[in-house]
Amino acid sequence: MAWIVLVLLATAVPVGWFGFKDFSLALTFAGCVTGVALMVAALIMAVGIAAVMDCWVRGPSSNFRVVALISTGVALLTNVLLALQVWNDGEKVGYKVLSVVLILSSLSAVVLVWRRLDEIPTPKRVAAALIVSALVAVANFSYQYLFQPYRREATPLVQLNPGKAVLSADGMVLSVPVDIKLVNHNDMGFYVLGAEFHAMGESVTVSKKDLTQAKWRQDAEQWAKYQEKHPLTRREVYQPGKLVAAQPWMLPGSWVEPNDELLTRTVVQLPSNTSFDKLTFYATLNLARKDRLDMGLFKGSNYSWRGAAVPQWMKEDQKEKKYDTIIQGADVQEINAIDQITRKKRRITTYWCFGVHGVNVVPAIAPVGEENHTLSERADREVRSRYGLLDVLAGPVEETLDEIKARR
Repeated sequence: MAWIVLVLLATAVPVGWFGFKDFSLALTFAGCVTGVALMVAALIMAVGIAAVMDCWVRGPSSNFRVVALISTGVALLTNVLLALQVWNDGEKVGYKVLSVVLILSSLSAVVLVWRRLDEIPTPKRVAAALIVSALVAVANFSYQYLFQPYRREATPLVQLNPGKAVLSADGMVLSVPVDIKLVNHNDMGFYVLGAEFHAMGESVTVSKKDLTQAKWRQDAEQWAKYQEKHPLTRREVYQPGKLVAAQPWMLPGSWVEPNDELLTRTVVQLPSNTSFDKLTFYATLNLARKDRLDMGLFKGSNYSWRGAAVPQWMKEDQKEKKYDTIIQGADVQEINAIDQITRKKRRITTYWCFGVHGVNVVPAIAPVGEENHTLSERADREVRSRYGLLDVLAGPVEETLDEIKARR
């Protein structure tokens, strides 16, 4: 009997704590439901402890033997489901071993209680209670850990709407207003990891005859190397654009609410005697789903030109393209209390890579101390899927300056 009480107690306490944490802090409705289910299971096990104590004191005359059997059965089922989650998502070996020990212990408790039952009163009711409890637990587990991760994806929309270029009163400066609109028609929110806008000035030269095949091939080879993509044409002689303006358009670490719209306006200014024939605008937005992680605030910034370390997987690319990097980081909390305990502590890091074609924001999530490890393509996809990392791109959107040049 002491062993049975110990097993029920060792299961009820952590299960009740996990349930309370999930009920109050889980990021999804399914997580909150799981929290309620775990608290109910812990309550059943607590009642079971009282029933076992009664059987211990009163012996065969106790009327709570069936309650003890049900509680140990609930403990066994709960430990099995928790072990499935720990072995699927957990990373700490100690908790995996502990889950197996608890399964074997609760199984032995069920056998011990069963052997002490001379006769099960109302066996149909007992069987029905155990079957219903098992079905509810399995259905909840299947919904949260099998169905929910494969629900349809959600991506906000970013719209770029440049206005008409205008000259200043003294005719020295031309200005192009640009509206950047974020439309989130989803039922979930997003953390903003990075939001970058930049404009490229381009000169256009048109040949009077078709480009030669050799020239077209040369342009095709160069086309894949540029961050900003331009169409291949038969007459236009391609010339790489030059960065005119670059700036963030949303605050990193802020968030987008469900079914919300945000509008930002920026103005790109150039001297009126510019040689550019058109401006091309781009906007990027890097997000993380709020139902996949809980992110803390970004704490300060580190700079590559001041000696801040960048991961090995970025160093070669940094040397080749000769860009500078600003590094920001924040703590990450898992989607539920069980994962938070059984997985390694993680941080999210954003690398703002500054080059001649604007800024490229690269977010990465890795265990603390393992930021330097290079992930395989498959592992990277799994991380992005688990934590809901999204890259939303808008552009190129072009605005010609012919009218301004004519007026000048």
